[in-house]
Amino acid sequence: MSALLQKHREILDKALDACSKRYSWTAYPESPSSKIWGREKPVAGKANFEAMLGTDYHLAQPGEVGRTGLEISPYTGEPLGISYPKMDVDLLYQAIESGMPSWRNATPQTRIGVCLEILDRCAGQLFENAHATMHTSGQSYIMAFAGSGANALDRGLEALAYAHKAMSDVPETAKWERQFGKSGSARLHKTYRIMPRGVGVVVCCATFPLWNGYPAMCASLATGNPVVLKPHPAAILPVALLTKVAREVLREAGFDPNLVSMVADTREEPATMALLEHPMTAIIDFTGSPAFGRWIEQNCSGKQVYTETAGCNSVVVESCQELTAMAAAIAHSLCQASAQMCTSVQNIHIPADGIVAGTEHVSFDEVAAAIVQGVEKYLQNPQVLCGTLVDDTILATIERYRGLASQHGRLLRDSAPIHYPDFPRARTASPMILEVTQTAREIYRDEIFGPVSFIIKGESIDECLRDATTNARECGAITSHVYSTDEEFLDRAEAAYNNAGASVACNLLGMPINFAAAYSDYHVTGLNPAGNACLTDLAFVASRFRIVQSKRM
Repeated sequence: MSALLQKHREILDKALDACSKRYSWTAYPESPSSKIWGREKPVAGKANFEAMLGTDYHLAQPGEVGRTGLEISPYTGEPLGISYPKMDVDLLYQAIESGMPSWRNATPQTRIGVCLEILDRCAGQLFENAHATMHTSGQSYIMAFAGSGANALDRGLEALAYAHKAMSDVPETAKWERQFGKSGSARLHKTYRIMPRGVGVVVCCATFPLWNGYPAMCASLATGNPVVLKPHPAAILPVALLTKVAREVLREAGFDPNLVSMVADTREEPATMALLEHPMTAIIDFTGSPAFGRWIEQNCSGKQVYTETAGCNSVVVESCQELTAMAAAIAHSLCQASAQMCTSVQNIHIPADGIVAGTEHVSFDEVAAAIVQGVEKYLQNPQVLCGTLVDDTILATIERYRGLASQHGRLLRDSAPIHYPDFPRARTASPMILEVTQTAREIYRDEIFGPVSFIIKGESIDECLRDATTNARECGAITSHVYSTDEEFLDRAEAAYNNAGASVACNLLGMPINFAAAYSDYHVTGLNPAGNACLTDLAFVASRFRIVQSKRM
């Protein structure tokens, strides 16, 4: 067993057990509370982040031909002023190639140990990462610490657990003996060898830069593939922090640090296509827009492609025990991260004749009003939950749907700027909620990135379920929700969503309904247009390597 694997063996074993039994567990505390971390770490993390502002971020990567990067804080409206290496992709790939043989020849246990050490050290910079994510992706401080920090690290560890399982299924050697007729027999010694596919490119998203960064890097690196991290131009720093740690760990372990590298760019001078089209790129992990995700799936033939994009996530309301609690659960999703999460609710389907809440009949208008009221309650303390908008284009999206409201229905709640006393220039928008009927389905069938949602009046509860599941099948869905006190309807709804290739959650209360739990929830099914990969199952790692064998008499 390698020294690094032995150092972290306990946490790997716990992750393996959690994946097997699917219970609640986390290796990394997701709260930034000083009661957990003490007072010094949060203060030091913020100071370290501030010390990076206005500086050159050095990675010592071969092929650097200049500097790049233009990140602007959604909170202050000011540039971070950090420059990153501008890379010549061909020169970088030449350097990567020279480090591949030793990494390929390392044992799976050695590679797993290195990856575990990378995750452990990244956990030591969660506070730096939280401030970096907050001022690039626009998340609230708490969400930045958890969603692109501790929760993402858990997904990385989960991917490592599955990589370990997949590679452990391949024996190193075997003895084989067989009689062939009366006169012949064979006694063979067989050797099996795990062979990586090649360079893995990880295209990270703007809102949660490391949500796919950690698991994709760990899945490829552990199975022997070098990794090139490609951050979104708006959110480079969180990825740069990971890259620097990974390179340091690889160097200390005696491997070429160029096995993990980063290619940053700007919107004006993009570098993504040069990476995707490079002949040495064998694996592509992508999280981002559905349009570009589909393009990658359709045009990067001959490469192993893993995508997580988005869809029109839905809620179907048939009945509930307590209206206020249900409305609050839905409202939380509409507010969290300003609905810029791949799990954010967009379409809320309610039958025109209303629902039963407890023992009382409640009209459609009353249910809609309760959801709007739930949003208003969360907006009493918005900075903790809503954060800011990652991009100016979201404001244009809000304006577009404000204009469509009168054509297709009515505006139940208009969007407006949210004022943060500490950040008077923050780019913000509160949730916009439109009421429409199913005749307006063409405006709500695609993912709308940002705080725009629809309360959809269906002719019947069956029509509500049919519309929601049809949209999941044809347009994609990552999360789906049903509220009902009728067990027979819940059974029908679960079957309808599952048959549409979508997972579904029923009657969630008392927790953020957007939350996807590492080691327990299979995030993205790969069965609808919202992505072809799952975090995490064996399929996420098993095709990142192949098996070659030798036989000797």
